[in-house]
Amino acid sequence: MINIVDAIKALDPDAQVTVSGDPSNQAEYERDVKFVSGADENGSAVYKETQDFTWEQVSAKKAELQTEYDNNQYQRDRAAEYPSWQDQLDDIFHNGIDGWKTTIQAVKDKYPKE
Repeated sequence: MINIVDAIKALDPDAQVTVSGDPSNQAEYERDVKFVSGADENGSAVYKETQDFTWEQVSAKKAELQTEYDNNQYQRDRAAEYPSWQDQLDDIFHNGIDGWKTTIQAVKDKYPKE
């Protein structure tokens, strides 16, 4: 699941931000998201008066990232089901490349690209 911080970091990997909750509209975003401009002499965060990004920018990026994440579910499913690399090497040793390909293809067939 993609969150607001993921979206902000995608827009600016160096952004320093604090978030309370999971804002779902502009009012919540303005209230709950604070961008950090630096630190005071005690090391406490100093917050900017304005947001680095608009709600529209952040929510659009969040939706884009969520779509990408959802569209790649097959990759996560495959990764969870592929044998360990040690078992794959053992498969190659005992069954050759063609045997290994058969093992891997079974997982690919179970979780095809959409």
